[in-house]
Amino acid sequence: MSSRGDARWRHGRTFLIGALSGLAYMLASPSALPQAPQGAEGVSGQQAFNNACRTCHIMREGDNRLGPNLHKIVGRKAGSLPDYGFSSAMKEAGFVWDEEKLDRFIANPDEVVPGNSMKPYGGLSSSEDRKKIIAFLAQSR
Repeated sequence: MSSRGDARWRHGRTFLIGALSGLAYMLASPSALPQAPQGAEGVSGQQAFNNACRTCHIMREGDNRLGPNLHKIVGRKAGSLPDYGFSSAMKEAGFVWDEEKLDRFIANPDEVVPGNSMKPYGGLSSSEDRKKIIAFLAQSR
């Protein structure tokens, strides 16, 4: 095979691997979250969660990622999820997550729990998006 043929073959193989990887990611992604209930609020809450939180968090119980899973976060003691390595600041926070505390934390984590491990996340300024995310999180109670 000529070097020109080798280059085309390598380029084609690289493209195919990339395309298949992308397809596998897209097909696997929706199953990572519970289905949102029908209606604009549930769907928009899941979308807001996906946009702001899903890089590090997931809603599936027992599936910790870079951040802890957020299944049943409302009503849970901060830093208490088994099998996740919380910062000492979060373990010692001494509160239970409720809607108000989540709103403040999502807006500015360092203000609520100084020394948390949420870097580089700096907060979500949109109160509307925070409200949608919290409603979505509360569905898993």
